Amino acid sequence: MIFHSTIEPVYFLLPFIGFVIGLFGTMLGGGGGFFFLPILTLLVGVPAQTAVITSLVATLPICLVGTLGHHRKTNINFRIGALFSLTGILGAFLGAGITGLISPEALKASFGIYAILIAGNMAWGTLKKTKSPKTEEATQEQTGLSRKAKGSFFGFLAGMITGTFGTSGTAPVLAGLFSMHIPLKLVIGTSLVVVLTNTLFAISAHLLVGQIDLMLVYFLTAGSSIGAALGPRILFKTKTDQSENKVRYLYALVMVAIGVLMILN
Repeated sequence: MIFHSTIEPVYFLLPFIGFVIGLFGTMLGGGGGFFFLPILTLLVGVPAQTAVITSLVATLPICLVGTLGHHRKTNINFRIGALFSLTGILGAFLGAGITGLISPEALKASFGIYAILIAGNMAWGTLKKTKSPKTEEATQEQTGLSRKAKGSFFGFLAGMITGTFGTSGTAPVLAGLFSMHIPLKLVIGTSLVVVLTNTLFAISAHLLVGQIDLMLVYFLTAGSSIGAALGPRILFKTKTDQSENKVRYLYALVMVAIGVLMILN
């Protein structure tokens, strides 16, 4: 069901929030949808199930604009992206079914636990990368079977998370792409293609069971689309990994804080 809620004063903060999410989402390889669910539930007070589908729709413009931006910079491997997306579609439909079966409180608590686990994984991965950096010349060749297995597993997991929580499901996608030892910018661009596909199919699944608040979508995407357009340009100009690592640590810290809030509220 699609509806327009009454405009509340807090809605006028959403374009700025959307801009920040769109900017960092496309710089770190995701649609930024991870932040939409807690913002909608904690700040705006939207019911969890409605927040999930609304978050997915609000993420879509970020994915579209970000994918186009990375495509222009030749940062996308469409063959690998398709590998992740095939099983991701199945996961998205399964996740949408799970959302309809659990209570709003359980959904928020589950998201909080997921956020803390993913933040820990991101911080640990960044630390390992800092201690033992790999150059693109040291890229390892992998067999086609190994790539297919990794792509299928991580793609399915990402799709299920997207469908369940209305987030981008970026973490499993990044984990799978990094395990293939492809260049960083190619990881980020390709992950956006996967997130875009998962989001599209998750929206289709949720249309059968959820409610979309288009008024919230308008306010969020007014800023997020601009941020998403700037993200790939800023990333392309980044010369060192040091600034990227700082952003990742900050990103992880914010994820932990959000996770705790989701569990406690």
